[in-house]
Amino acid sequence: MTVKDLSTASAASSRIGDLVDVDSGVISRDIFVNEQIHKLELEHLFPRAWLFVGHASQVPNPGDFFSSWMGSDPVLMTRATNGDVYVLLNSCRHRGMRVCRYDEGNTMQFTCPYHAWSYSMDGSLVDVPGDLHGVPHMKSAYHGRLEKDKWGLVRCPRVHNYKGLIFASWDEDAPAFLDYVGDFRFWLDNLADAFDGRAGETEVFRGVLKWRIRSNWKFVSENFLGDTYHGASTHASVEAVGIGPGGRGNRRHGERQNQGGFSKGRMKTSFRLGHGASDNLDYEIPYPEFAEPDLTEYFERAWDVRAEKLRAEGRALGGRGPATLFPNMSFAAGFPRSILVAHPISATETEVWRWFLVDKDAPDFVRDWLREYYMRYGGPAGMTEQDDMENWDYATQASLGVVARRYPYNYQQGLGEERLSDLDGAVHSDHAIAGEVNARAFYRRWAEFVDNMSWPELMNVAAVDDRVAKIMERASEVEA
Repeated sequence: MTVKDLSTASAASSRIGDLVDVDSGVISRDIFVNEQIHKLELEHLFPRAWLFVGHASQVPNPGDFFSSWMGSDPVLMTRATNGDVYVLLNSCRHRGMRVCRYDEGNTMQFTCPYHAWSYSMDGSLVDVPGDLHGVPHMKSAYHGRLEKDKWGLVRCPRVHNYKGLIFASWDEDAPAFLDYVGDFRFWLDNLADAFDGRAGETEVFRGVLKWRIRSNWKFVSENFLGDTYHGASTHASVEAVGIGPGGRGNRRHGERQNQGGFSKGRMKTSFRLGHGASDNLDYEIPYPEFAEPDLTEYFERAWDVRAEKLRAEGRALGGRGPATLFPNMSFAAGFPRSILVAHPISATETEVWRWFLVDKDAPDFVRDWLREYYMRYGGPAGMTEQDDMENWDYATQASLGVVARRYPYNYQQGLGEERLSDLDGAVHSDHAIAGEVNARAFYRRWAEFVDNMSWPELMNVAAVDDRVAKIMERASEVEA
């Protein structure tokens, strides 16, 4: 479609993909504000993709549970008596009431407050002798003919524990999690592993920050894909105040990380699977210097141990910058070390959840410092996140008008200047600050899901990457 055609396209288009012209770098505003498109997302994207549900450290013991969401569906992450982690639809099979209305806790069964159907931690109907257990009045009301094994809580068929990060998908036909993630797993490793590189040796601080914004969820995911373009303008006041590890007057990421400019040497890494990051694996950002000498010593030692370990494994040390795992899990593996999930509420409202991670064996002085830093940096009270929320809210509200929706957004930074990556299915953009290659890949992948491509089609399209073909074609032309 031409730019003019795209700017006047509507949700009535036969293909949502027509609203996303990544070849020209223009994307319709409708995908951020239209309720009809939002409903298609809820039908075709969120029930099929792999979604982050929670962290295993939130349910360490049998009977522990954590209430979460997968798209529009409330779920329970539970630890059963056999030690397995389950993800269950938080909706009674009798009349749909939520069987649990607590954020977290410990119990041996969930009893629906409506009619008292009771379920175990693996979702099965409780099978206990007596007329008031499992299903009240089982004999008199159902004459003993209710097939209890068929009426347990709906159990998510696909659950994957990646170093403590719990992901789930409702789609039995979805590819294995590691295939869905691909080489983007290296960024997940840096998030889930301890600061010194020990595999999966992290846990989350107790409690999840939750708040709502008047914005489309995709603005949030895109922001962490690698939008370093907004930093100097959006976060100018934060940089001026100085909330970094080095104390008063230091930039938010620390002076060591900012030598020569925080983005010097960085690049965008974009995956055809829709994931993206604002850095590459080869770009090493040392842990920052701190105002407190004991913290500097602790993290310098952790960096040295990590560097030695990863180099011995033949792995690069980078990949700790902001990143997004398609579709709605964003995270940073450095400072602050956190996970953000943008839960869709409507086309113009999102509930944002943020977890903060720490090494399992971190001493108290490290835990205390990190907790305070995380809170002043991110979340609804964090100085940096407040800036971002204003952008997302006002961008959404200013795009709702009839005239505004006639004009698409511009995603042309770095268009046609990508280069191949050694990572499977990925390309790089050498624009450290600008460069919207990650966003273009994200929205193309989004459109393929919302247009309800089958999994064979989705994975085949990802394998045959036309971006790679175009890059190779340009390289051949240059050589000629």
